[in-house]
Amino acid sequence: MKMLRVPLLLIGLLLCSQGFAATAQQNKMTTCNADASAKALKGDERKAFMSTCLKAKPATQQEKMKTCNATAGTQELKGDARKAFMSECLKKK
Repeated sequence: MKMLRVPLLLIGLLLCSQGFAATAQQNKMTTCNADASAKALKGDERKAFMSTCLKAKPATQQEKMKTCNATAGTQELKGDARKAFMSECLKKK
C-alpha cells in the first residue's frame, strides 16, 4: 500500500505545480495587455491592437538585429549613441 502512495503523491504534486505555472499564451496576454494600457487604448482600438498583438509571432534575434540595425542606419547613429540605441532596441520584444 505504501508503494502506491508515493507515485500518487508525485502525480498530485505535478498536477498542482502545473496550475501555478504561467503558459506562453498567458505571458503573451499579459505583455499585450500592458502594451495596450501603456498606449491608453480603449474600445475598438484596444480590441484591434490585442488581436494583432496576440496573433503576432515573436521576432527572432536575427530579425530584431536586422530591424534595429536598419533603424540605426537611417538615423545615422554612430559610436556610443548607436551602441545605446542597439542595446535598447534589442531588449524590446
